Amino acid sequence: MRIPTNSLDDKVALITGAGSGIGRATAKLMAHCGCRVALLSRTESELEKLADEITRTQDDPERVLVLPADVTDEGAMREAVERIEAKWGRLDILFANAGVNGKWAPIEELSPDDWDRTMQINLKGTFLSIRACVDPMRRAGGGSIVITSSVNGTRMFSNSGASAYAASKAAQLALGRMLAVELADDRIRVNTICPGAIETEIDDNTNRTDIEDLHVPVQFPEGDIPLTGGQPGTAGQVAETVWFLASDASSHTTGAEIFIDGAQSLLVG
Repeated sequence: MRIPTNSLDDKVALITGAGSGIGRATAKLMAHCGCRVALLSRTESELEKLADEITRTQDDPERVLVLPADVTDEGAMREAVERIEAKWGRLDILFANAGVNGKWAPIEELSPDDWDRTMQINLKGTFLSIRACVDPMRRAGGGSIVITSSVNGTRMFSNSGASAYAASKAAQLALGRMLAVELADDRIRVNTICPGAIETEIDDNTNRTDIEDLHVPVQFPEGDIPLTGGQPGTAGQVAETVWFLASDASSHTTGAEIFIDGAQSLLVG
């Protein structure tokens, strides 16, 4: 592990979508670095399993808090943050990571309900997560917010049928930039990560319908991720970037977006 184990000592982080993939890897890395981590998702069994792993590794059950909650529920998010403050007295870091791919389909086959579900989780969930954390961060004297967006909708537009997903991800990027300015006086930094192809379970919540004929054929060099010869990145590589944005190593960085894709979006576009 290249990252110092004490680099997040005395910090408290809330990680949404913590049960799997990027959220899970980030929670483990932050705990390894001395951070106390609040794990939030809708699937309590995943959170309990992760909490057990962290506790066994760190030998400190007080370093983890399990928070089963839905990021689209304003009351649930407010209560989750209240529980964090009650347990640890502060909140320094929010990793707003919860999200779904939703339904990918031609526009005429994408129902208003499909659109709303994607926006509810990806965009409203991010908004409610941030909104619940701002006052505790102000009381702590500042903090760091990291939003998981995507290459889709920000630098890559070739995944035909992903209109709702891409729109939600573009909106997350805009939200992060707006809040970076709004919250700067409070010493709250807001940055956005844009992963490309990463080995996670997010495809499990993707519903692809009739998108084969939407794609415009393009001739690429062998492999569409130049840095790795076509191999996707790992959740751990994304977690290391989140650590950087959450830590004092990025103390003068806000309003930024970091693409974690091995140059995939520059090639595929």
